Amino acid sequence: MTSDTTEQATTTDGFHLVIDSLKLNGIDTIYALPGIPITDFLRMAQAEGMKVISFRHEQHAGNAAAAAGFITGRPGICFTVSAPGFLNGLTALANATTNCFPMILVSGSSEREIVDLQQGDYEEMDQLAIAKPLCKAAFRVLHAEDIGVGIARAIRAAVSGRPGGVYLDLPAKLFAQSISRQAGEQSLVKVVDPAPRQIPAPEAVSRAVELLKSAKKPLVILGKGAAYARADEEIRTFVERTGVPYLPMSMAKGLLADTHPQCASAARSFVLAEADVVMLVGARLNWLLSHGKGKTWGAASAKEPTKAKFIQLDISPTEADSNVAVAAPVIGDIGSCMAALNAAIGTGFAKPGAEWTGAIAERKDRNLTKMAETLAKNSSPMSFQSALGIVREKMRERPDAYLVNEGANTLDFARSIVDMYEPRKRLDVGTWGIMGIGMGYAVAAAVESKGKPVVAVCGDSAFGFSGMEVETICRYNLPVCVVVFNNNGIYRGTDVNPRGTEVAPTVFVKDAKYELLMQAFGGHGVRAETPQELKAAIDEAVASGRPTLVNAIIDETAGTESGRITNLNPAAAKKK
Repeated sequence: MTSDTTEQATTTDGFHLVIDSLKLNGIDTIYALPGIPITDFLRMAQAEGMKVISFRHEQHAGNAAAAAGFITGRPGICFTVSAPGFLNGLTALANATTNCFPMILVSGSSEREIVDLQQGDYEEMDQLAIAKPLCKAAFRVLHAEDIGVGIARAIRAAVSGRPGGVYLDLPAKLFAQSISRQAGEQSLVKVVDPAPRQIPAPEAVSRAVELLKSAKKPLVILGKGAAYARADEEIRTFVERTGVPYLPMSMAKGLLADTHPQCASAARSFVLAEADVVMLVGARLNWLLSHGKGKTWGAASAKEPTKAKFIQLDISPTEADSNVAVAAPVIGDIGSCMAALNAAIGTGFAKPGAEWTGAIAERKDRNLTKMAETLAKNSSPMSFQSALGIVREKMRERPDAYLVNEGANTLDFARSIVDMYEPRKRLDVGTWGIMGIGMGYAVAAAVESKGKPVVAVCGDSAFGFSGMEVETICRYNLPVCVVVFNNNGIYRGTDVNPRGTEVAPTVFVKDAKYELLMQAFGGHGVRAETPQELKAAIDEAVASGRPTLVNAIIDETAGTESGRITNLNPAAAKKK
């Protein structure tokens, strides 16, 4: 045995301590983009049995890690290089924090002594200082013997309380540091109960039940926090035992099937405006719910709060009263809160009256009948509705499939048209309403589900943010069918530059052949101009599991400015 071999047997280094710490805590997948100083680390992680999914851009690797956190309930892990690579990943980290997805962004960094004196090191940047305001927690590890503690703290911070993004800074010199193998093993930390139950106060539960009993027109709103909590059976029991209509936010769709008789999605405007007691379950009264104010809630003006009274189940006590008064906050983890409410209401809870439930049913029937007529139209080029009708049928046939959805009109129409049947199977733009999550989320869904089919429905504008990752999908042979809704532009493809020079800023190259991008990397590319062609393409893709991109041709005159949030897009005052 050589002296080098003897030393390797008795020592370990930063590379292996990071790998051992992650594996000790049940983390087996890394989303990353190789480069200085993490290239050898990724090679070693793969050699040690970890799954390493390498991307073409750090933002999409970060988005994949964030989606993995939501899907699994464990922190998704993203590794990036220093400085610009870190900044690319930071967008995903901030988005994960806003969406309350557990994620850890691990970035290599330049040497502290040079950075602190601003002496111009390779990719010099104080990454820790930049990350801190944009995530839940941020840590830096300088010594190999602290790697175990650093990773343990990052894991606990990511999943405890309200989940979120955590940044972990690992300077380049740390990886090569060596310590004795015995000291290394002793330095590792297995995190025990990182997200302990938080039991709601009995008086808070009683207050909520009494308020709910007083309601004539009660409503439950399920947010993605309810989906993340994995309290599926407790939520179902509560909804069905109380008989209260419920409205799922987009990423809570499927907690109960969207076809459940108590689902009020098809009467959304009516129930929000009319409800007198609203129970928020893992949902926030942010812009997506008009802050609990204005005409959405039946008030006369935009700043006027609703007359409805709120019950709010949330893990964070500071969420209550953030926009309007909350009459009955119930603070704790969603599972414990729902279990306590179920115990409190018992089996004899008086269900809402027929006047309320009947009015909702009447509006649902009217709206669903109208939508069915629209979906049945066999147009060419397709409308958003006729194309999404095909996706709707596929998700009904394959409720186990994942749906990734982004865009403006593509997103807005899909939320109301495509029903979901199982929890945590719909991944979309979330709280910020951003674009660019499509391919990262799709990769994570395919990887974390161990091969379930993924249908990623993206507007052509949204696809442009992450489209190069179709190479990643092909490289790992993932069962992802990307459907690009191509209407030649942002919102629509008909804007005209009044000066008659270059094209308008919202217009793309006409008749772009997106399917060729997938073909370039060995996947299957298809052009679909009719609902029948779209159905055939999606059916084949899901059946085969082959990476596929369907270029779905949508009427370029279809679509509205900014989808359903046109009011948020400032416009010049009209001249009289």
